[in-house]
Formats: sequence, C-alpha cells, structure tokens
Amino acid sequence: MAALELFHALADPESAAARRLVRDLGLLHDVTFRNVVFDSHRAALAAAGGARTPALLDGDGLHVGLDAIRAALAPRARR
Repeated sequence: MAALELFHALADPESAAARRLVRDLGLLHDVTFRNVVFDSHRAALAAAGGARTPALLDGDGLHVGLDAIRAALAPRARR
C-alpha cells in the first residue's frame, strides 16, 4: 500500500474533521500527519501540487477537501 500523508492545519475546522475521520476509520497507524505550520510540510504539499488543507497524498494522487479525503480513505477503513 502506498504511504498516506494527511496535510492539515490545526486551526482549520475541516482539517480537524479529516483528522477525526482518520481516527474513526482506524487508520491512525497508516497515515502520517503533516502540519503545514512547518515549512517542510508546507513545501511537501506544494511539491505534490497542493496549496490548501486538508489534503491527502496517496498512491493515486492528491485528494483535496474533506469529501475527497473521505472517498479516498473509505476503501481502506479498518473500523
């Protein structure tokens, strides 16, 4: 399985919902959380073609927004 990286911002409500979704789907050990307050994480998001959070990078590309993240993670759920 490709690495999963969730780019998020702590103060962003949609990012908080994406973090909860990862937890609720039982994927905490599969997803690396990358807080864009850090320059290196923000640069990695930009390198993947993204600019806003939340965004999930997986083997299929960059999924931006909670609905897109939900759709990308649903098949991987462990609940």
